[in-house]
Amino acid sequence: MNSPSQPLPTFDEVLLCTPQTTAEQVGLFLRRCLIPCSGGEKIYTMLYADELSYDVSCRAEELFQHLRHYSSTYRLIILCNCEREHSYIPSVFSQYKVPLIPQRQLPEIQRYLQHHYRVTQPSVSAASVFKDNMCVGIVSSKRAGVGK
Repeated sequence: MNSPSQPLPTFDEVLLCTPQTTAEQVGLFLRRCLIPCSGGEKIYTMLYADELSYDVSCRAEELFQHLRHYSSTYRLIILCNCEREHSYIPSVFSQYKVPLIPQRQLPEIQRYLQHHYRVTQPSVSAASVFKDNMCVGIVSSKRAGVGK
């Protein structure tokens, strides 16, 4: 995010974990991250790794320990909910824990995201629904069940 020209992460750089995430999915992700190839300097991110089941977490740790010897230059970020810091993955990787402190102000982050999510050629698309021709948006309500 040092400049607006830096791209957003691609689909292969991010794994959004849920309790239904399989060991195979985590394994494929870790292999992309830890086995060197000509893919460049990507930063891989596991989101909500604390949501993984115990079995999947154990297998992920075993695979990580095995694969990390292939490369010493991997770039892996594991984001977890601080309220679940005692689940398996946050506990295993606790020695590498770094508190998250935003390095940019909110307006600067918003400008960066607007740069990447704005539809440049207005057309008849879902982007016309959101403010400033954005191709993503958040719809929320304080009242439950109002058809969002």
